[in-house]
Amino acid sequence: MEPQQIREGYLVKKGTVLNSWKAVWVVLSEDALEFYKKKTDRSPKGMIPLKQATLNSPCQDFGKRMHVFKITSEKKQDHFFQASHVEERECWVKDIKRAITCLEAGKKFARRSTRRSIRLPDQVNLAELYTLMKDQDDGVRELKLEQENHVFNHCFTGATVVEWLISKNKVRNRPEALMLAAGLMNEGFLLPASDLSKEGAESGEQTAFLDQTEALYYFADSGFFCEGYSSDEDVLLKEEFRGNIIKQGCLLKQGHRRRNWKVRKFILRDDPAYMHYYDPTKGDDPLGSIHLRGSVVTAVEYVPDAKKYDIDGNLFEIITSDETHYFLQAATSEERKDWIKAVQTVSKSGK
Repeated sequence: MEPQQIREGYLVKKGTVLNSWKAVWVVLSEDALEFYKKKTDRSPKGMIPLKQATLNSPCQDFGKRMHVFKITSEKKQDHFFQASHVEERECWVKDIKRAITCLEAGKKFARRSTRRSIRLPDQVNLAELYTLMKDQDDGVRELKLEQENHVFNHCFTGATVVEWLISKNKVRNRPEALMLAAGLMNEGFLLPASDLSKEGAESGEQTAFLDQTEALYYFADSGFFCEGYSSDEDVLLKEEFRGNIIKQGCLLKQGHRRRNWKVRKFILRDDPAYMHYYDPTKGDDPLGSIHLRGSVVTAVEYVPDAKKYDIDGNLFEIITSDETHYFLQAATSEERKDWIKAVQTVSKSGK
């Protein structure tokens, strides 16, 4: 009997020989993790047996490279993967851990019930807590704060986090809140923004989160950015990055000049309505952006030159107000539907 396929999608993987990072198509089954150079390849580029494997997440071995997790095989070979955002990483990690646990117990893979139960502070599910903190109505409010000739956008203070945890009865007192916030930061859900918070994170102290109004932090998947200014200049803000992140993930994109297809990380923001795309293997500077106000998005079955690159299925097209055409491919039909719906909503409501 063929092993059950559990999850599949694009991740960025660190090479074992050249140490370069490349986007690959990854398929998780009950007993192994296979990765392919392209989604359409029939034979995997490599395979990681999950029996006796261990998983470490978040893996912070690579400085500014975020959302990385590490799988160590039974033969003690390390494999590093990077997700496009924190929720995607948590989904992969949760399923891989469950697959390893089921293998050890000799059981068939089955996801645990997501029904919530009451937990003590030291047993809090950090991923669930992170989702609650990001709630736009009842979570931690993201602000624009000025400090030391810099403007920090989409951030909050350490004291705000501590007070929120206490007010929502997640902890009993400030020391417990401080430890829980430190856990969120150590797991990569919260990140330091200001020099003070960065110094605290790098101090080596067991509790590196600072309960101070001068210590600034931000959500790992927020629209955070920092701009400097001088006394004789106006504050310059990157207008395109002001909006809330509506959706993000990897898609295949057709180039405008060479017509070839490459994996790109996309971040969709509203108000203003922009869709930025990045090389998922490199830094945080976008390769380009699509202004979505007044654009049209639709599913398509045919794209010129697509079959030349073995690209077929789950295609959609964005036509901007200045009639620029963008052709994209989602991993599944459901994902294509989600992207089309999100882009349609943003194009009508965003500036």
